Amino acid sequence: MADKKDYQGQKPAWCPGCGNFGLLNTLQQTLADLDIPPHQYTIVSGIGQAAKLPHYIRCNAFNGLHGRALPVASGIALANHEMLVMVSTGDGDCYGEGGNHFVHAIRRNLNIKLFVHDNQIYGLTKGQASPTSMEGMETKTQPFGSLSAQLNPLSLAIALDCSFVARGYVGDMKFLQHLMTEAIRHPGFALIDILQPCVTFNKINTFQWYGERVRHLDESHDPGDRMQAFEKSLEWGETIPTGIFYRHARPLFTDKIPPLRQAPLTRQPFAQEKTLDLINEFF
Repeated sequence: MADKKDYQGQKPAWCPGCGNFGLLNTLQQTLADLDIPPHQYTIVSGIGQAAKLPHYIRCNAFNGLHGRALPVASGIALANHEMLVMVSTGDGDCYGEGGNHFVHAIRRNLNIKLFVHDNQIYGLTKGQASPTSMEGMETKTQPFGSLSAQLNPLSLAIALDCSFVARGYVGDMKFLQHLMTEAIRHPGFALIDILQPCVTFNKINTFQWYGERVRHLDESHDPGDRMQAFEKSLEWGETIPTGIFYRHARPLFTDKIPPLRQAPLTRQPFAQEKTLDLINEFF
């Protein structure tokens, strides 16, 4: 059995008290308990505080451009669909700059695990409102409050028939580990929107604020009921539900591509002559 120490990377450079630490520790423990060795998974990230996570955990890693983590992850999943591919991204990186990629990655249903560090603020670029900032929230660049409506990523994902939709909270690490385990085991695209405080720039959505509101979904909730899942995803205020909102078995994108049914591209023979013939057609 693997030990959590086997998954330690560089020393984190996050602010003391940052919610990212809870997410990192939970992911390391999850991978250790599942006994998945570091060489058998890849973590892709974009830009932001959340995107630093691959440096702090032993893994195959790729740091991409702002909002462009999912296209890279899609390429990796297509080249080797036997590799566990995870994405570590923030609410601004994923839902803002990467919003279009988020939508189309859900449509394709590649076997990618999307872990979104949702602190409702841009932490790396010094505290402007993000897509998930609550309407009216005052920031350094929104002195009159955020004028845009708050994005609800869960509702959007369920509306797009995402095959696994969940919300976690870093202040509830045991339950978050359960969600990560279920997401990794799920055959298809899995989203976990993970609520976490930004102790430096977000003075509203604090550990105390979340602690007064976050509650597990009732045991009567049926993740297979899409309408019920959508209705639950709209709850935000005095109570903020966490758990698996929606789970739906959908065909994997890679299963629809005949050559990939034989084996991953990384294990298929490569004929250089055919490639050269194609290139020579252009000269």
